Formats: sequence, C-alpha cells, structure tokens
Amino acid sequence: MTEPKHALTFKIMTGMALGLATGLALHALGPWAGSAPVAGLLDAGGRVFLALLKLLVVPLVFVSLVVGTASLDNVRQLGRMGLKTLGLYLATTMVAIAVALLMGVVFAPGAGMRLSTGAAFKAAPPPPLVDTLVNIVPSNPVKALAEGEMLQIIFFGILFGVALILSGKPGERLAAVFRDLDTAIMRMVTILIQAAPYGVFCLIAKVFSEQGLGAAGPIAKYFLVVLFALALHCAVVYPLLLRGLAGLSPLVFLRRYKAVPVFAFSTSSSNATIPVTLETLVDKLGVSKTVASFTVPLGATINMDGTAIMQGVATAFIAQVYGIDIGLQGYLMVVLTATLASIGTAGVPGVGLITLAMVLRQVNLPVEGIALIIGVDRLLDMARTVVNVTGDAVVSCVVARSEGQLSMDAWRPD
Repeated sequence: MTEPKHALTFKIMTGMALGLATGLALHALGPWAGSAPVAGLLDAGGRVFLALLKLLVVPLVFVSLVVGTASLDNVRQLGRMGLKTLGLYLATTMVAIAVALLMGVVFAPGAGMRLSTGAAFKAAPPPPLVDTLVNIVPSNPVKALAEGEMLQIIFFGILFGVALILSGKPGERLAAVFRDLDTAIMRMVTILIQAAPYGVFCLIAKVFSEQGLGAAGPIAKYFLVVLFALALHCAVVYPLLLRGLAGLSPLVFLRRYKAVPVFAFSTSSSNATIPVTLETLVDKLGVSKTVASFTVPLGATINMDGTAIMQGVATAFIAQVYGIDIGLQGYLMVVLTATLASIGTAGVPGVGLITLAMVLRQVNLPVEGIALIIGVDRLLDMARTVVNVTGDAVVSCVVARSEGQLSMDAWRPD
C-alpha cells in the first residue's frame, strides 16, 4: 500500500531538517568531524542515493520515449491537430527552459556559494555545435545505452517508437511489452522516492557539515528563483497563448480551471491529474472530448514545462556553485536536451530529479550538485506539476479553438 503524498512530504522535510541540524553540528566540531565515522557514513549514504538516481536515467528515458512515441498513432489519423499539438507542446517547453536559464543567469542563485568538484572531476570543453548535431545519430545504439549518451538514446528511442507505429500488429505486441516495462520502471521510481527522506538527510548533512550556514542563503535563493520562473511562465506565456493564438480570455480560463491546480499541487503527478483535467476541459471549458482525450494524455507524456524550468535554473545554479562556465553553447545544449528529455519524462512525482541528472551529464556538470537542491525539491515538485498540467489545458483549448471544436458558450463571462 502506497503511503499518502503528504506523509512522504513530511518525511522529506523532516529528513532535511535533521540533515541541516546534523550538518551544522558536524561543522561546529571543526576538522575532526570530517574524518569521523559518522561523516563517512553520511557521505556513503548520499553517494548511494545519487547512484540510484543515475541508475534509473537510461532505462527511464529510453522506455518512456518508446512508449510515448508509440502511443502517438492517432497523430496519423488526426493529422493537422496532432501536428499543432506536438508543435505547441515542444515550443512551450523550449520557451520554459530558455526563460529558466535566463532567470538562473540573471539572478545567479549559486553565486554566493562555492564547492570543489574534487580532483577526479574536470569539465570537458563542449564539442562544436555541428559535431553535436551529427552525433545525435548513434552508430551503435547499444553502446549509446551503455555509456549514457542521452541525445543518442533520445533519438534512438523516438525512431524505435515510430518503427513500432509502422509495424502493425507486431509493433502493437512489442509496444505492449514496453508499456509493461514502463510500469515496472515507474514502480522503481516510486521505490526510490520512498527512500528520498534518507537520501535527503545524508546529502544535506554532508553539504552543511562542509559549508555551515553559508549554504542556506544560496539554496533559499534557488528555491525562490524557480518559483518566480514558474509563476512568470504561468502569468505571461500561457495567457499570451490563449489570447494571441485563440482569442480566449485568460481570466475566464482561470475561473473555470482553478480546481485542477489544487489537485495537481496535492498529488505532484500529471498522470494522476489527467481525469480531473479532462473533466474540467470538457465540462467547464467547452473542449470537445475528441480533442481533450488526445491532447491531455499526450501532454502528460511530453509536455513538462514546469520540470524544464526547474532543470534550467538548477543547471545554472549548479554551474555557479562549482565555478564552471558552460558558456552559451552549453546553455543551448541544455535547452535542446531538456526539451527532448521532456518527451521521456513520465508524469509521476520526483522523476524530474532523474532527468536533471541526465541534463547535467550532457553539459559535463557534476551530478553531485543535485545534493544541494534535493531537500527543497519536493515542494518545487508540487509547484511545477501545476505548471505542467496548466500547459496541457492551455494547449488543449488553443488546439480545440483552431479546429472549431470549442464551445464558446463556456467562455462567456459569469
């Protein structure tokens, strides 16, 4: 039996508080604490948790991509509507990650903190952009999977999913196997998230044992920058889409839609919110069931604006903390990788941290930097889920309006 979401949230916050207290106590003991057995255990616990995060990256992204792409069989049948939906979802995700990176660079939440990457880590210079684009196509997909070459894995996963669509009955049977694999991997994610309070305790304790209270300010600043970027995306980008592309009132949308964000915030899951989103779109916002039943499940699979925003700010934050300049090309790579990764990001709580590990590896940043933000990520996970599902609803309304499948009676002011 799965424990309530709020119980897990309480445990994670408790782990964070205990980790903070333990870390500060060790920091007060001075150099002796660094060699104490308890410090070694904390370091080992944190490293094991990070290893579990990295363990799930490749299977999660590949299998989710195959399942998500193979489920797009309706795109061929719905034609124009499918292309509009895909285009809007990918465009809003790219805007989200670009805004997040801009916020991360402008506000520089990690500028007041400095951590060493250790002698074993050295940031490799990024390859030329042309080489990066060419190398997206893997010459050996098995090698790409084994070495965690994420852009190649994404390309192969999409190509494999398209091949399943075009393979008829054999493709349907194999797609069913991948759906079963996806269910099993999602269960692994759930198991990992249940261990999060202990991982948070170890990671936070280690950071504060080294940094003391000096680490609190930058982490709080990171938290606020992510919240600001999420709010900015909801308050500016989505109203512009509604008004500019569909001529719809953002205020009417907000009044009719307000119950969905509350549910999304409490569950931290786009998938769990699908029934509520569908009911609201059809019954309160006048979207035809034909459109909503296509756009909402697809959005829960590939439209992760909130997750992309977190990954953008987190990438800038971790680069600043470790004093690594990834440059303009590195930030462009983050935009590309995070956008493509959103296709393979399942709508379940906590999965954004796993794909963040993938993004960090793609631009040669230490995955260990996740230790700095994981303690506050549970609250941010709840907030970014609101952005994810709101993006699904906005795009659904825009597409329905363009296809003449939106009842305008529902949009009359109260």
